[in-house]
Amino acid sequence: MAKTKVGIINVTGYTGVELARLLFQHPQVELASVTGRSAAGQRLGEAFPHLAGIDLTIEAELGDVELVFSAMPHKESAREVIPLLEQGIKVVDISADFRLKDASEYERWYGFSHPAPQLLAQAVYGLTELYRSKVSSAQLVANPGCYPTGAILALAPAAKANLLQPNIIIDSKSGVSGAGRTLNLSTHFSEANEDTAAYALEGHRHLPEIVQELKRLCPEQPPSVTFVPHLIPMTRGILTTCYAPLVSGKIATGKKGETELKQLYLDFYKNEPFVRVVSSPPHTKHTSGNNLCLVYPTIDHRTGRLIVISCLDNLIKGAGGQAIQNMNLMLGLPETTGLQALSVFP
Repeated sequence: MAKTKVGIINVTGYTGVELARLLFQHPQVELASVTGRSAAGQRLGEAFPHLAGIDLTIEAELGDVELVFSAMPHKESAREVIPLLEQGIKVVDISADFRLKDASEYERWYGFSHPAPQLLAQAVYGLTELYRSKVSSAQLVANPGCYPTGAILALAPAAKANLLQPNIIIDSKSGVSGAGRTLNLSTHFSEANEDTAAYALEGHRHLPEIVQELKRLCPEQPPSVTFVPHLIPMTRGILTTCYAPLVSGKIATGKKGETELKQLYLDFYKNEPFVRVVSSPPHTKHTSGNNLCLVYPTIDHRTGRLIVISCLDNLIKGAGGQAIQNMNLMLGLPETTGLQALSVFP
């Protein structure tokens, strides 16, 4: 059977680089074309020596492909994606440009008017654990943000079961690669090393995405979410800790409640190949280089509050790996194809 030809728009960012690495090892697709304006004309192995085994030149324009990953920044990605959709090409968009269903949210959070608001209804939010059947038949998949992936997967079982009171706090800590390759003083080694800092306290761009999906899971009790991200001095990984008051009487007290909660999570994710409910708080290193999200739910009995910790690699399950997971479904392939690598440790 002929392999499906796929392409990457903007291979020169961290997510584009990870996509190229993962797709090179994929048994059912051929990485046929990659673009990157800043490196156009270079061999991929010249720009990124660790990708020297991939025999491709970085082009200014995309070649002949059947499915495209757009790793462009927000606003610019939509402009690239719209013509591809008109040609009937399938697209996994890794930017935020098609994640939100309310077009007005783009002006508020991203500072631009959406060029094709009619496509927002067509786009499928690519968190496969929640939208698998829709992803399978989609032409356009909006790959979730890295922070929302960890937060939503942490809270989804409890939200779906209506266990949560509306006041939810999400505390996330991310490695520096989440900021991308663009030079920035805050991610300069001398600034970020041996330092940890909160940012975007006035509201992070991933907040509306988190709220949107939690509302879908629990429409009867719309959440009020406080989300605070932090930059920590490591290359990759996200650790998210979620806190929410539990609805009284919905779950048992004491150890029985903890057992019930864990079983709820185990049942919710029992058939999910890339979400693992673990028996102790996970570490970011446990997910480095793989497509897993590790989830640890528990209860603070003193306060009656749910605490859920999740870990993932922001460049894999939080970006490129999840994009390939979506691609597999869109192409009718087993969801795990090309994504079964174990984590890299230490």
